[in-house]
Amino acid sequence: MSYAGPEFDPRPSPPSRRGRRALLAALVVALAAAGVVVQRAVSGDGDGAGSRAASSASPDSSAASGSSPGAPAKSPSVSGTSSPSAASTAKPPARSGPLKGKVVVIDPGHNTGNAAHTTEINRAVRIGNGAKECDTTGTATDAGYAEARFTLDVSRRLRTLLEQQGATVRLTQDGDRPWGPCIDERARIGNEAEADAVVSVHADGSAAGDRGFHVILPGPVTGGGADTRGIVEPSRELGERIAGNFVRATGSAPSDYVGDGTGLVTREDLGGLNLSKVPKVFIECGNMRNSKDAALLTSGAWRQKAAQGISGGIVGFLRG
Repeated sequence: MSYAGPEFDPRPSPPSRRGRRALLAALVVALAAAGVVVQRAVSGDGDGAGSRAASSASPDSSAASGSSPGAPAKSPSVSGTSSPSAASTAKPPARSGPLKGKVVVIDPGHNTGNAAHTTEINRAVRIGNGAKECDTTGTATDAGYAEARFTLDVSRRLRTLLEQQGATVRLTQDGDRPWGPCIDERARIGNEAEADAVVSVHADGSAAGDRGFHVILPGPVTGGGADTRGIVEPSRELGERIAGNFVRATGSAPSDYVGDGTGLVTREDLGGLNLSKVPKVFIECGNMRNSKDAALLTSGAWRQKAAQGISGGIVGFLRG
């Protein structure tokens, strides 16, 4: 598929004096309106995706609200981690916008507290065509920035962007539980919400020489409580839109180690996809073990671009 970005006229005509006055007036009105908007502060499906290596670093939940007591403080080398958001149980305000009436579930991969709850996360759960561990710790950069911190930060940013479009957004976890949830519960949250789209946010832990992002699509899985036949095609459309928008928003290239340069991979071994009844994809935003990717993943400015890319794909999918 093509990842060509939108075309822009590099030489726009300068506005007339009257046009400049009109633009200035419009800007003042927009700024005044923005002054009354209160934005929520923003900054996993536990399936181990890609070549993920479990992190041995201690969980760092300073980027998450409601983190477990005694969690280590945030590393100062990681920029742009937002302040904690409102409790996930709070009743969402009425919203308007092009996505009004649409429900999106965002699944921040893993949990910063998983490493302290190995017994709980190691128990097996059924995923339709087999069994997998309830959740995993996820991976981390060589400097110790945990995947779980990254996924929660991007998910909070993504929530804000989608809510600004009028969507009702739910996170499977918002730093408000000590571990998990398990991969089957993550899928169930999207199903019970009757979500119009679900995206599980991750970062990979592949070999140091591997680079780039990829979107994981569900394959056809039936039996054992799983039946993805009805979501394979819409999930592919969702994944294609996210991949294209992710390239344009972040400038990142599709993975050079899976997906044959398309940025798309189909898998049948992830419980979060196998057990979903609604359109769902995973996105591995980059490889935390690659130094160049890690420099992006640890940048708050880049994580905002990542959220914008994912949001753009979701909006395009939901608006048709």
